[in-house]
Amino acid sequence: MKKVSVMLADGFEEVEALTAVDLLRRAKIYVDTVSITDDFTVHGAHGINVQTEDLFDEVDFSETDMIVLPGGMPGTTNLKEHEGLKKVLLRFAEEEKYIGAICAAPTVLDEIGILQGKRATCYPGVESQIKDAILTRTPVMRDGNIITGQGVGTAIDFALKLVEVLAGEEKAKEIAEAIVY
Repeated sequence: MKKVSVMLADGFEEVEALTAVDLLRRAKIYVDTVSITDDFTVHGAHGINVQTEDLFDEVDFSETDMIVLPGGMPGTTNLKEHEGLKKVLLRFAEEEKYIGAICAAPTVLDEIGILQGKRATCYPGVESQIKDAILTRTPVMRDGNIITGQGVGTAIDFALKLVEVLAGEEKAKEIAEAIVY
């Protein structure tokens, strides 16, 4: 079974995170919500608290097929400041394992060099913070093992692309039909 780790930092964008979790689980993909804080409860940007399954230091990421980074502020800033997460992301990039990032979160990938020469998209307000990618301004972009999305309004498109990458186009279509998308 494929396994996805959705990384949650205080100030994460709830819709982006939970849409990915929900649609991946509907596709029968194992999703682990991971707190990068020292607490299982992570506080969303709009006052929605989420109880995670694991703390960052408890996870063996060698068993993970994909990492997903939701955006939001100050969630994205908190992701950028987590040294352990940066190391895991760099290892995933080196091993060509999947990394998904939406909204402002692609700036995390750019800051550590993962978007070098890749096509990517992000929230329009943070485009100036991305120096190494070829920005497409499309709702969702996949370039090899990197999947990026623009923001809350594209969260379903982004999550369906994650499903497609891990479970195939037919499964993504099945999920889209089931949610009347």
